[in-house]
This record gives sequence, structure tokens and C-alpha cells, in this order.
Amino acid sequence: MSPRLLCVFAHPDDEVFCAGGTIAKYVASGAQVMVVSATKGDAGQIRDARIATRRTLGTVRAAELQTSCQQLGAQVASCLDYGDGTLKDMDINILVEHVTKIIREFKPDVVITFGPDGAYGHPDHIVIGEAVTIACTLASNSDNFPAQIASGLKSHSPAYLYHSYFPKNSVLMLSKLSNWLVHSQETEAYRKYEPAEFARALLLFAEETTLLHYANDRIDVSWYPSGFYIIEQGEVAKDLYLILSGHAEIIKEAADGTLQVVKKVGAGTFFGEQGLARQQPRNAHVVALDDVTCLVMSTSDAIAFGGRGSNAVLVAGADRSAAHDLLPVDTGSATHCIDVTAHIAQKIAAMSAHRSQYPIVADMFPLDLLESLMGREYFVRVLPRPELQDSLFPYRIRLKEIG
Repeated sequence: MSPRLLCVFAHPDDEVFCAGGTIAKYVASGAQVMVVSATKGDAGQIRDARIATRRTLGTVRAAELQTSCQQLGAQVASCLDYGDGTLKDMDINILVEHVTKIIREFKPDVVITFGPDGAYGHPDHIVIGEAVTIACTLASNSDNFPAQIASGLKSHSPAYLYHSYFPKNSVLMLSKLSNWLVHSQETEAYRKYEPAEFARALLLFAEETTLLHYANDRIDVSWYPSGFYIIEQGEVAKDLYLILSGHAEIIKEAADGTLQVVKKVGAGTFFGEQGLARQQPRNAHVVALDDVTCLVMSTSDAIAFGGRGSNAVLVAGADRSAAHDLLPVDTGSATHCIDVTAHIAQKIAAMSAHRSQYPIVADMFPLDLLESLMGREYFVRVLPRPELQDSLFPYRIRLKEIG
């Protein structure tokens, strides 16, 4: 029989970030996969008013889950109707009983859910992870929830239980983007999109990937009033900027102080990539022509003080970029790693299926950026316990151990 993988998370889109590549990889190897979301995500963001209203968001996100799972190849997707944001206030036994029923019906060999950290502390993530972990133990004993047994279900014990894990990655998104912008002809790909569309997509993508430790950039959205020097010529290059709204002028200053306006730039335009990619000081001023809002990706931590100009001594906080390409991923307590670089296209397609949350398209971003940020997925094995031997569970869907 084909191995069976059950993934249980809290919201539509969790499946992509926690195990999207793993799902696609094991479907390709013949596995049967079921994805369950405990809620419809109806308390989430509405990032495109054309797609949903607060009244329709739950229905829309449930449909997005189905489309996402189709992209990943998962054969079964189910969206339960527990209230988004309310799981922490529920009697956890209700969730445990429901998940136990799902386990007994689907009979998975492997189960994946959230760990006790909930990825980044989200209460819904923490609760569903705890409920699934308990259910994986209780489902094997017919004395637990006997009404399910009386209805014809049989007890079942998953061979493996894994918690998704998000180790801190030292990769800097701005470094990859800067090199892409300066050295690659592929930068023409993003120019086919409306500037505002691309800017919004990158903003949301950057926020999510840094939240989940895929990238180590500091991400800010900053506002600059008309006439403000966003960049000064000669300064150390620490930041990459993307204009979200407004206009700025790029101005060259000659040795005698003469200023020459090189060009005017607006929404969707990057600047600052030359100095970052070439590791050189800024070669021009960038001045806000009207009020400008930028997405700013930085190699350094923020500080409450600092100087400006080429002779500034205090210019930034701790440098995140030092030898970042040489640093290994801090795998922390992760026990298993899945290389999903061959399935990045599916993972991004599944992410973009969640249009209400992530209005992105796969070819907006360079492939090496996506592979370096999202090409590996990490897990902590919970069952069987470490003292039990893997030979007791001869399932070929077993995840690859780190090292």
C-alpha cells in the first residue's frame, strides 16, 4: 500500500509554509496525502478587497486551500469550521476527539503538525499542535472515544509524528535581490507586472519569510517627507529600498558640489542595489520629491541614534551580513530536513493560490532566492520516541534525518 501522510494545521496557507515542499515531494513518490485546516481563516487579513469581504473570507480561504492542495498534489483537503482565533478558548478535548476520528478514518503512517512554539507563537498554532500530538497517542487505544469504535472505526497508531520547525536562516533576501537586479537579465521578468502589484507582493512575501526565519533581513516600511535625503552619496551601503508610493529623484553630486538630477523614480522601483551588490559606497543621492513610502530591507539592526553622510562614524546597529553566506542554518532542535528545491515551483504556486493573503506570482522573484529561502523544510520527530528503533516502522515515507 502507498504510504499515507496527514498534515493538520490551524489555517489555510499553513500547509504551504510548514510542509508544502514535503507534501509535493512525497506525493511525487507515490504517497497519499490529506491536509486538514482546523479553521477557515476567517479572522485573517483581506489583502485584496476584490477577492473577499469579512463575510465571505472564510468561504474564500477554504476554496484557496483546495486550490493550494491541488498545486501540491495532495489528494484530500479538508477545512474544518472551528473559529479562527478561538482555538485557545476551546475545550481541547473537542479538538483531540475530532483529530482522533480523522486519524482513525485516514489511517496515516506519518502525521505533521505544529510544535509547541506554534512557529512564531500563534495561539491557534500552539493549540492545534498540542491537540494533534495528543490524538496521535490516543487514537491507538480503542478505549479512547469508544463511540468512534462503535461506529465502525478501528484504532490506529501513526508510525511517525513530526512537528514543523523553522530554524533561523542567515540568508539575506536583500543580498540575493541586489545581485539579481544588478547582474541578471531575468530582472525583466518583474517589469511585466504593474509596479504597485510587484511592490505589494514583495512586501507581503518579505514580511512572511522574515517572520518564519526563512531570511535574516530587518524589514521596515518607512515614510520620508518631501525633500528628505533617503540616501546620501558616499554613505556605506546597508539597505535596499523599494518605493511603495511617491516619487524620488536620483541626484549625482560632483566634486565641486554641483548637483545633477539623473532620473525620477516612482512606485515599484528599487534603489540602493548597486552599492550592496558591488560592496561600494552610495554613488548618488536619493531625495524624496514628494512624500515617499518605501519597503526597506536592511543588513543591520536598528539603533536609536546614528550619523549620516560619508564620514559618519555611527551608522547602524549590529551587522547581520558578516559572512552570512558562510554561516550554516541554525537547525536548533530539528531532527530532520527535507530538500524540496525540486518542488519550489509547486510550493510557490500553492502559496499564490492563497490570493486573499499572498498576491504573488512565481516568476516575480529569482529562482535562487526562492531556493535559498524555502528550499529546505525542517521537522522535529516526536514519535516514535528517540529510544525506539526506526526498524520497527519500515515505512519508506520516513523523513531524512539531518546529517
